[in-house]
Amino acid sequence: MNDVVIIGAGHNGLVCAFYLASKGLKVTMLERRHVVGGAAVTEEFHPGFRNSTASYTISLLNPKIIEDMSLYEHGLKVVLRKIDNFLPTPAGDYLLAGRDGLTRREIARHSLEDAAAYDEYSRALEAVIAVLRQWLLRAPPNAGGGIADILSLLKLGNSVRTLALEEQRNLLDFFTKSAADILNRSFRTDIVKALFGFDAVVGNYASPETPGSAYVLLHHLFGEAAGVAGAWGHAIGGMGAITQAMAKAAREKGVEILLGAPVEEIIVEQGKAAGVTAGGKTYRARQVVANVHPKLLFDRLIPKGAVDPVIDRRMSGWASESATFRMNVALSELPCFTALPDAGDHLTAGIIMAPSLGHMGRAFIDAKRDGWSREPIIEMLIPSTLDDSLAPSGQHVASLFCQHFPFEVPGGWDSNREKAADHIIDAVDSYAPGFKASVLGRLSLAPTDLEARFGLIGGDIFHGKMGLDQLFSARPMLGHADYRMPLPGLYLCGSGAHPGGGVTGAPGHNAARAVLADRRKMRF
Repeated sequence: MNDVVIIGAGHNGLVCAFYLASKGLKVTMLERRHVVGGAAVTEEFHPGFRNSTASYTISLLNPKIIEDMSLYEHGLKVVLRKIDNFLPTPAGDYLLAGRDGLTRREIARHSLEDAAAYDEYSRALEAVIAVLRQWLLRAPPNAGGGIADILSLLKLGNSVRTLALEEQRNLLDFFTKSAADILNRSFRTDIVKALFGFDAVVGNYASPETPGSAYVLLHHLFGEAAGVAGAWGHAIGGMGAITQAMAKAAREKGVEILLGAPVEEIIVEQGKAAGVTAGGKTYRARQVVANVHPKLLFDRLIPKGAVDPVIDRRMSGWASESATFRMNVALSELPCFTALPDAGDHLTAGIIMAPSLGHMGRAFIDAKRDGWSREPIIEMLIPSTLDDSLAPSGQHVASLFCQHFPFEVPGGWDSNREKAADHIIDAVDSYAPGFKASVLGRLSLAPTDLEARFGLIGGDIFHGKMGLDQLFSARPMLGHADYRMPLPGLYLCGSGAHPGGGVTGAPGHNAARAVLADRRKMRF
């Protein structure tokens, strides 16, 4: 008999397993694929070329988790981008962003007025992010809960009460308004607004003018890399290096990880989760933790009739679509951008090909009307500029993260996948002539591929949209935001729980705390 069975060995499941096993529990993890890591994996996609397959950059991974799991001692090495972002325009202009005052200097090159506004915008962001950080490793107040949830609500009130009135207004704005509302109020220059607005549409099938998109922008900013707040970095060896280090840490604590073991159903006995069946075998446990998409959990793994039909109806409406098309490309040489043609540090950056909020809005409208964006929103990273282990000498790999490409398109993705990939390559080539000719091979993952390969229902990289109705105490639903699902003994530790998507490890950490707290209550 296991103390805990965990469904799925993605990064949040590994974090959860580590904390539970650290308290002496017998933990078994069951992973459907041949490798641990979920969407944070590194795989060869063309002979001699390796890259992160889905998630592709590091910043949001919580520093407490890195320290507790001794990830650096277990082989993880993180290097910072030399420049954080490079945004070229079709007209040949560009904007850079980075540390040591680079962002402000670059904005001033375009607009002194916007450079002055950047200081105020940064202060507003920092105050709001400070509140969010307090809640990353805590369960949010749970609707309908007991004394603990009342105390949690009071803590939330105190954290907001300490803000100045204008900071409280900013907090409300970032949770309710569109990114365009906030950015148009702060800045005048299209390229500056585009630099900050891109974060509002990352994995978010929406326009920057969609209410609530400001929160998605905010969600991407609370992290750090290599100890530098707000910075983005690269894990040497790709994102799989993170989860391989996590697996080593978990196994050292005694966690058993079984690969090629797809879970078919959760066992329910006497109204309680009592284990799972996987590959025709039964794995009994006192508690079951699911590191899977909420819709996958409720639609496929929980037996019909095991939870209240009201819960089933509510979860059937869980919004899940990020309209993301993910590509890896093998390159014979580095791209040469018209806006900045030298092979400089800007090629280590996140290269954002979306020069205005208007461009991003049109991409959303095109996708709704035509099936996908005529001028897509593209971020390209070239991790081999920082990590020579990914490609043969003198050659490179690039990650292309592209919006908006809906889950359902006319004719289906099997007949459109490579057409869309060609379209994306052509779009990059318009910024960096010769890019298309340098492509040696590619892996194209449409939203349906992301669902089939990684269990990202609807192709949603966040396990569900990050709208106000699916955040904080409403993630995944009111009354069950404390990681305890509406089936006793069952817990959710994936990105469909607070604080949401990204490679943070926070849901896994917080779910482990809930499991341990319940075990203490049972002993008492």
